[in-house]
Amino acid sequence: MPECPFTFRAYRSALTCATLAALLACFAPLAGHAAEPSRIVAVGGAVSETLYAIGADDRIAGVDSTSLYPPQAQAKPNVGYMRALSAEGVLALSPDLILIEDGSGPPDALALMKASGVPVVSVPSGHGAEELAEKIETVAKAVGKDAAGEALAQTVEAKLARLQAELAKLPAHKRVLFVLSVVDGQARGAGTDTAADAMIRLAGGDNVLAGVKGYKALSAEAAATLAPDVIVMMTGAGPQHDADPFAVPALKATPAGKAGALIRMDGAYLLGFGPRTADAARDFAAKLYPSAIESAP
Repeated sequence: MPECPFTFRAYRSALTCATLAALLACFAPLAGHAAEPSRIVAVGGAVSETLYAIGADDRIAGVDSTSLYPPQAQAKPNVGYMRALSAEGVLALSPDLILIEDGSGPPDALALMKASGVPVVSVPSGHGAEELAEKIETVAKAVGKDAAGEALAQTVEAKLARLQAELAKLPAHKRVLFVLSVVDGQARGAGTDTAADAMIRLAGGDNVLAGVKGYKALSAEAAATLAPDVIVMMTGAGPQHDADPFAVPALKATPAGKAGALIRMDGAYLLGFGPRTADAARDFAAKLYPSAIESAP
């Protein structure tokens, strides 16, 4: 704190404008320096990953069930699934900040959290490169780690840019079908406005379901018409997601089925859209184009 010219004698004689100005100057260095949050509840796998990546993990008081990486996050108190939160469960951890990814809920639980007086910061859930940087920087700013967040966002963006430059040199791109699940012999694929579609594009693939919005059950006729070169599925997301897509006759008859072209990747890594996204996109691209793209180091 700078040397303060304000004295008790000055106070006794009178609080002149000059004296008051001097007093304010003494405390000016302290203005705007609110205490950083020390008990953070992180809702959303990407939110938790970002907190670990910027070195704020020691302040995490709780996470949701999608916070699987790094493994240490799974040892934190768990508030449940991000779309089925209990306000009481979250507030029971005595947080001084709630970081919550857009799309979490239900709405009444969010309303109760906000009404509690605990700061609630919404984190964007977009899947593009710009949205990813915004997500990282939003989390970092909320916990007072602006510089670390900006550096991390720039690193992710630079990695994605290098990958896109390499993909631009390819003579052709693979036709990709992302199969979310197989239930009772019927596959469900990912169209536009999905994390899967965004990842397919980042990895240099052409989504064969680009004409459909969201997730769609595939008929035998649709599967034959789509004719994917490669089918992609998640691992670690449950039996429906780990099923064999080529057990579906219509998918077995596609170019992907005839070639046995199936890529499986960890769901949280592939579709988490957090700090590891650039590496996930590169690893995906390396599986699509093994002779042209190297995996992430």
